[in-house]
Amino acid sequence: MKVFVTGVGGQLGHDVMNELSSRGHEGIGSDIRPEYSGVQDGTAVCSMPYEALDITDEEAVKRTIARIKPDAVIHCAAWTAVDPAEDEENRPKVKKINVDGTRNMAEAAAACGAKIMYISTDYVFDGQGTEPWQPDCRDYAPLNYYGQTKLEGELAVAGATDRYFIVRIAWVFGVNGSNFIKTMLNVGKTHDTVRVVNDQIGTPTYTYDLARLLVDMILTDQYGYYHATNAELDESGGEFTPEGTKTGYISWFDFSKEIFRQAAGKGYEEYLPENLKLTKVTTAQYGLSKAARPFNSRLDKSKLAENGFAPLPDWQDAVARYLRECDF
Repeated sequence: MKVFVTGVGGQLGHDVMNELSSRGHEGIGSDIRPEYSGVQDGTAVCSMPYEALDITDEEAVKRTIARIKPDAVIHCAAWTAVDPAEDEENRPKVKKINVDGTRNMAEAAAACGAKIMYISTDYVFDGQGTEPWQPDCRDYAPLNYYGQTKLEGELAVAGATDRYFIVRIAWVFGVNGSNFIKTMLNVGKTHDTVRVVNDQIGTPTYTYDLARLLVDMILTDQYGYYHATNAELDESGGEFTPEGTKTGYISWFDFSKEIFRQAAGKGYEEYLPENLKLTKVTTAQYGLSKAARPFNSRLDKSKLAENGFAPLPDWQDAVARYLRECDF
Protein backbone atom coordinates (compact mmCIF):
# COMPACT_ATOMS: atom_id res chain seq x y z
CA MET A 1 0.00 0.00 0.00
CA LYS A 2 1.12 3.56 -0.73
CA VAL A 3 0.35 5.85 2.22
CA PHE A 4 0.78 9.62 2.40
CA VAL A 5 1.46 10.72 6.00
CA THR A 6 1.21 14.35 7.11
CA GLY A 7 2.97 15.78 10.17
CA VAL A 8 6.01 13.50 10.05
CA GLY A 9 8.01 16.10 11.96
CA GLY A 10 5.90 15.28 15.02
CA GLN A 11 5.64 12.40 17.45
CA LEU A 12 2.96 10.32 15.75
CA GLY A 13 3.87 10.90 12.11
CA HIS A 14 7.44 9.79 12.88
CA ASP A 15 6.25 6.46 14.30
CA VAL A 16 3.62 5.86 11.62
CA MET A 17 6.27 6.17 8.91
CA ASN A 18 8.53 3.70 10.68
CA GLU A 19 5.65 1.26 11.15
CA LEU A 20 4.77 1.43 7.45
CA SER A 21 8.39 0.77 6.54
CA SER A 22 8.69 -2.16 8.92
CA ARG A 23 5.76 -3.85 7.15
CA GLY A 24 7.00 -3.19 3.64
CA HIS A 25 4.49 -0.47 2.73
CA GLU A 26 5.40 2.64 0.77
CA GLY A 27 5.22 5.66 3.06
CA ILE A 28 5.56 9.21 1.77
CA GLY A 29 6.09 11.68 4.59
CA SER A 30 5.04 15.30 4.56
CA ASP A 31 5.34 18.46 6.62
CA ILE A 32 5.61 22.18 6.02
CA ARG A 33 9.42 22.37 6.27
CA PRO A 34 11.61 21.96 3.16
CA GLU A 35 12.99 18.63 4.42
CA TYR A 36 12.32 16.14 7.20
CA SER A 37 12.80 18.00 10.49
CA GLY A 38 12.11 15.33 13.09
CA VAL A 39 14.63 13.63 15.34
CA GLN A 40 17.58 12.19 13.44
CA ASP A 41 17.52 8.83 15.20
CA GLY A 42 18.61 6.64 12.30
CA THR A 43 15.18 5.08 11.86
CA ALA A 44 13.53 4.58 8.48
CA VAL A 45 11.60 7.85 8.49
CA CYS A 46 14.83 9.83 8.25
CA SER A 47 15.49 8.53 4.73
CA MET A 48 11.99 7.74 3.42
CA PRO A 49 10.41 9.82 0.63
CA TYR A 50 9.39 13.29 1.78
CA GLU A 51 7.15 16.03 0.32
CA ALA A 52 7.21 19.56 1.68
CA LEU A 53 3.57 20.65 1.78
CA ASP A 54 1.53 23.44 3.33
CA ILE A 55 -1.78 21.71 4.02
CA THR A 56 -3.56 25.09 4.15
CA ASP A 57 -2.75 25.64 0.45
CA GLU A 58 -5.71 23.97 -1.24
CA GLU A 59 -4.26 23.93 -4.75
CA ALA A 60 -0.89 22.59 -3.57
CA VAL A 61 -2.63 19.79 -1.68
CA LYS A 62 -4.72 18.87 -4.72
CA ARG A 63 -1.66 18.82 -7.00
CA THR A 64 0.47 16.80 -4.58
CA ILE A 65 -2.12 14.13 -3.84
CA ALA A 66 -3.17 13.86 -7.50
CA ARG A 67 0.48 13.37 -8.51
CA ILE A 68 1.33 10.82 -5.81
CA LYS A 69 -1.99 8.93 -6.02
CA PRO A 70 -1.76 7.30 -2.58
CA ASP A 71 -4.03 4.45 -1.55
CA ALA A 72 -4.50 6.13 1.83
CA VAL A 73 -3.76 9.34 3.72
CA ILE A 74 -2.95 9.34 7.45
CA HIS A 75 -3.43 12.92 8.54
CA CYS A 76 -1.37 13.56 11.68
CA ALA A 77 -0.55 17.23 11.08
CA ALA A 78 -2.31 19.67 13.40
CA TRP A 79 -1.96 22.73 15.58
CA THR A 80 -1.76 21.10 19.03
CA ALA A 81 -0.63 23.97 21.30
CA VAL A 82 -3.84 24.22 23.32
CA ASP A 83 -3.18 27.40 25.33
CA PRO A 84 -1.74 29.53 22.48
CA ALA A 85 -4.79 28.53 20.41
CA GLU A 86 -6.86 30.72 22.74
CA ASP A 87 -5.00 33.88 21.71
CA GLU A 88 -6.98 35.98 19.23
CA GLU A 89 -3.93 36.54 17.03
CA ASN A 90 -3.41 32.77 16.67
CA ARG A 91 -6.99 31.72 16.02
CA PRO A 92 -7.01 32.31 12.25
CA LYS A 93 -3.89 30.16 11.88
CA VAL A 94 -5.26 27.42 14.16
CA LYS A 95 -8.43 27.28 12.06
CA LYS A 96 -6.50 27.25 8.78
CA ILE A 97 -4.43 24.27 9.93
CA ASN A 98 -6.96 22.20 11.87
CA VAL A 99 -10.06 22.90 9.78
CA ASP A 100 -9.15 24.17 6.34
CA GLY A 101 -6.01 22.04 6.09
CA THR A 102 -7.93 18.95 7.14
CA ARG A 103 -10.69 19.66 4.63
CA ASN A 104 -8.08 20.09 1.90
CA MET A 105 -6.54 16.72 2.72
CA ALA A 106 -9.91 14.95 2.91
CA GLU A 107 -11.20 16.38 -0.37
CA ALA A 108 -7.94 15.61 -2.18
CA ALA A 109 -7.97 12.05 -0.83
CA ALA A 110 -11.57 11.58 -1.93
CA ALA A 111 -10.80 12.95 -5.40
CA CYS A 112 -8.15 10.30 -6.02
CA GLY A 113 -10.07 7.46 -4.35
CA ALA A 114 -7.86 7.23 -1.28
CA LYS A 115 -8.95 6.40 2.25
CA ILE A 116 -8.24 9.01 4.90
CA MET A 117 -7.47 8.64 8.59
CA TYR A 118 -7.83 11.75 10.76
CA ILE A 119 -6.29 11.94 14.23
CA SER A 120 -8.59 13.75 16.64
CA THR A 121 -9.03 14.24 20.39
CA ASP A 122 -11.34 13.83 23.36
CA TYR A 123 -11.43 17.65 23.45
CA VAL A 124 -14.39 17.52 21.05
CA PHE A 125 -16.49 16.66 24.14
CA ASP A 126 -17.21 18.82 27.18
CA GLY A 127 -15.00 16.79 29.55
CA GLN A 128 -17.68 16.50 32.22
CA GLY A 129 -19.03 13.48 34.11
CA THR A 130 -17.27 10.20 34.85
CA GLU A 131 -18.47 7.85 32.10
CA PRO A 132 -16.03 7.02 29.30
CA TRP A 133 -16.85 8.75 26.04
CA GLN A 134 -18.14 6.42 23.32
CA PRO A 135 -16.59 6.81 19.85
CA ASP A 136 -19.98 7.24 18.17
CA CYS A 137 -21.25 9.79 20.71
CA ARG A 138 -22.37 13.01 19.02
CA ASP A 139 -22.77 15.12 22.17
CA TYR A 140 -20.09 17.54 21.02
CA ALA A 141 -19.35 20.55 23.24
CA PRO A 142 -15.67 21.59 23.04
CA LEU A 143 -14.35 23.53 26.02
CA ASN A 144 -11.69 25.46 24.12
CA TYR A 145 -10.77 26.72 20.67
CA TYR A 146 -8.38 23.86 19.94
CA GLY A 147 -11.19 21.38 20.62
CA GLN A 148 -13.59 23.37 18.45
CA THR A 149 -11.21 23.30 15.49
CA LYS A 150 -10.53 19.59 15.88
CA LEU A 151 -14.30 18.96 15.90
CA GLU A 152 -14.68 21.04 12.74
CA GLY A 153 -11.88 18.97 11.25
CA GLU A 154 -13.79 15.79 12.05
CA LEU A 155 -16.91 17.17 10.38
CA ALA A 156 -14.90 18.22 7.34
CA VAL A 157 -13.53 14.69 6.90
CA ALA A 158 -16.93 13.04 7.33
CA GLY A 159 -18.43 15.53 4.89
CA ALA A 160 -15.83 14.89 2.19
CA THR A 161 -15.84 11.09 1.96
CA ASP A 162 -17.37 7.89 3.32
CA ARG A 163 -13.97 6.18 3.39
CA TYR A 164 -12.67 7.68 6.61
CA PHE A 165 -11.30 6.67 9.99
CA ILE A 166 -11.57 9.28 12.74
CA VAL A 167 -9.39 8.19 15.65
CA ARG A 168 -9.50 10.14 18.92
CA ILE A 169 -6.52 9.94 21.23
CA ALA A 170 -5.37 11.60 24.47
CA TRP A 171 -2.27 12.36 26.58
CA VAL A 172 0.18 11.57 23.80
CA PHE A 173 3.89 10.80 24.21
CA GLY A 174 6.56 9.63 21.77
CA VAL A 175 10.29 9.86 21.09
CA ASN A 176 10.06 12.64 18.51
CA GLY A 177 9.12 15.91 20.20
CA SER A 178 7.94 17.34 23.50
CA ASN A 179 5.51 15.55 25.78
CA PHE A 180 4.39 15.24 29.40
CA ILE A 181 6.92 12.56 30.34
CA LYS A 182 9.85 14.61 29.10
CA THR A 183 8.48 17.66 30.89
CA MET A 184 8.12 15.81 34.19
CA LEU A 185 11.60 14.29 33.96
CA ASN A 186 13.14 17.69 33.25
CA VAL A 187 11.20 19.42 36.04
CA GLY A 188 12.17 16.65 38.45
CA LYS A 189 15.86 17.34 37.82
CA THR A 190 15.62 20.95 38.93
CA HIS A 191 12.88 20.98 41.59
CA ASP A 192 12.42 19.17 44.88
CA THR A 193 8.62 19.65 44.79
CA VAL A 194 6.32 19.20 41.80
CA ARG A 195 2.62 20.09 41.74
CA VAL A 196 0.41 18.00 39.44
CA VAL A 197 -3.35 18.08 38.94
CA ASN A 198 -5.36 15.18 40.33
CA ASP A 199 -8.84 15.95 38.98
CA GLN A 200 -8.33 15.43 35.24
CA ILE A 201 -8.81 11.73 34.45
CA GLY A 202 -7.85 9.72 31.37
CA THR A 203 -5.20 7.41 29.93
CA PRO A 204 -1.89 8.07 28.10
CA THR A 205 -1.15 7.12 24.49
CA TYR A 206 2.31 5.97 23.33
CA THR A 207 2.71 6.87 19.66
CA TYR A 208 4.82 3.77 18.98
CA ASP A 209 1.88 1.56 19.99
CA LEU A 210 -0.68 3.80 18.33
CA ALA A 211 1.20 3.69 15.01
CA ARG A 212 0.89 -0.09 14.93
CA LEU A 213 -2.86 0.15 15.43
CA LEU A 214 -3.30 2.89 12.83
CA VAL A 215 -1.53 0.84 10.18
CA ASP A 216 -3.64 -2.20 11.15
CA MET A 217 -6.73 -0.07 10.63
CA ILE A 218 -5.76 1.64 7.37
CA LEU A 219 -5.31 -1.76 5.70
CA THR A 220 -9.03 -2.49 6.24
CA ASP A 221 -12.36 -0.96 5.28
CA GLN A 222 -13.67 -0.89 8.86
CA TYR A 223 -14.43 2.81 8.57
CA GLY A 224 -15.87 5.05 11.26
CA TYR A 225 -15.07 6.69 14.59
CA TYR A 226 -12.69 5.04 17.08
CA HIS A 227 -10.99 5.80 20.37
CA ALA A 228 -7.43 4.62 20.97
CA THR A 229 -5.20 5.06 24.02
CA ASN A 230 -3.05 2.63 25.92
CA ALA A 231 -5.07 0.28 28.09
CA GLU A 232 -5.98 0.74 31.72
CA LEU A 233 -5.21 -2.08 34.11
CA ASP A 234 -8.47 -3.78 35.03
CA GLU A 235 -9.49 -4.49 38.62
CA SER A 236 -7.56 -7.78 38.61
CA GLY A 237 -4.42 -6.16 37.28
CA GLY A 238 -2.97 -4.99 40.57
CA GLU A 239 -2.09 -1.56 41.82
CA PHE A 240 -0.10 1.00 39.88
CA THR A 241 2.34 1.66 42.71
CA PRO A 242 3.30 0.15 46.07
CA GLU A 243 1.42 3.03 47.68
CA GLY A 244 -1.82 1.77 46.19
CA THR A 245 -2.77 4.06 43.33
CA LYS A 246 -6.15 3.02 41.97
CA THR A 247 -6.60 0.71 38.99
CA GLY A 248 -8.52 1.86 35.93
CA TYR A 249 -8.33 5.36 34.48
CA ILE A 250 -5.76 7.67 36.04
CA SER A 251 -5.06 11.32 36.79
CA TRP A 252 -2.06 13.37 35.66
CA PHE A 253 -0.84 12.97 39.25
CA ASP A 254 -1.01 9.18 38.95
CA PHE A 255 0.80 9.37 35.63
CA SER A 256 3.57 11.53 37.13
CA LYS A 257 3.93 9.22 40.10
CA GLU A 258 4.50 6.25 37.83
CA ILE A 259 6.94 8.15 35.62
CA PHE A 260 9.10 9.05 38.62
CA ARG A 261 8.78 5.55 40.14
CA GLN A 262 10.04 3.93 36.94
CA ALA A 263 12.79 6.50 36.43
CA ALA A 264 14.01 6.00 40.00
CA GLY A 265 13.96 2.25 39.38
CA LYS A 266 16.40 2.78 36.52
CA GLY A 267 18.89 4.29 38.96
CA TYR A 268 18.03 7.99 38.72
CA GLU A 269 17.99 8.80 42.42
CA GLU A 270 16.77 12.38 41.94
CA TYR A 271 13.30 10.94 41.28
CA LEU A 272 13.10 8.93 44.52
CA PRO A 273 10.28 10.04 46.87
CA GLU A 274 12.79 11.20 49.48
CA ASN A 275 14.38 13.54 46.92
CA LEU A 276 11.30 14.69 45.02
CA LYS A 277 7.95 15.48 46.59
CA LEU A 278 4.93 15.09 44.33
CA THR A 279 1.94 17.18 45.44
CA LYS A 280 -1.69 16.80 44.34
CA VAL A 281 -3.54 19.96 43.33
CA THR A 282 -6.87 20.67 41.68
CA THR A 283 -7.09 22.27 38.26
CA ALA A 284 -8.34 25.45 39.94
CA GLN A 285 -5.38 25.48 42.35
CA TYR A 286 -2.91 24.92 39.53
CA GLY A 287 -4.41 27.80 37.63
CA LEU A 288 -1.87 28.30 34.82
CA SER A 289 -3.91 27.35 31.74
CA LYS A 290 -5.54 29.81 29.37
CA ALA A 291 -7.69 27.08 27.85
CA ALA A 292 -10.26 25.11 29.82
CA ARG A 293 -9.17 21.49 30.22
CA PRO A 294 -11.51 18.47 30.36
CA PHE A 295 -11.90 16.75 33.71
CA ASN A 296 -13.14 13.60 31.99
CA SER A 297 -10.82 12.34 29.23
CA ARG A 298 -11.92 8.73 29.65
CA LEU A 299 -12.25 7.13 26.21
CA ASP A 300 -14.07 3.85 25.65
CA LYS A 301 -11.96 1.68 23.33
CA SER A 302 -14.13 -1.44 23.11
CA LYS A 303 -15.03 -0.73 19.48
CA LEU A 304 -11.47 -1.64 18.50
CA ALA A 305 -11.80 -5.26 19.59
CA GLU A 306 -15.36 -5.41 18.25
CA ASN A 307 -13.97 -4.65 14.80
CA GLY A 308 -11.06 -7.06 15.01
CA PHE A 309 -8.26 -4.69 16.04
CA ALA A 310 -5.77 -5.53 18.77
CA PRO A 311 -5.97 -2.94 21.59
CA LEU A 312 -2.87 -1.09 22.73
CA PRO A 313 -0.86 -2.53 25.67
CA ASP A 314 -1.36 -1.13 29.16
CA TRP A 315 0.03 2.33 29.80
CA GLN A 316 2.55 1.29 32.48
CA ASP A 317 4.19 -1.10 30.06
CA ALA A 318 4.22 1.68 27.47
CA VAL A 319 5.97 4.05 29.90
CA ALA A 320 8.61 1.40 30.66
CA ARG A 321 9.33 0.86 26.97
CA TYR A 322 9.39 4.60 26.29
CA LEU A 323 11.90 5.22 29.09
CA ARG A 324 14.21 2.65 27.51
CA GLU A 325 14.17 4.76 24.35
CA CYS A 326 14.27 8.16 26.03
CA ASP A 327 17.56 9.87 26.83
CA PHE A 328 17.12 11.55 30.21
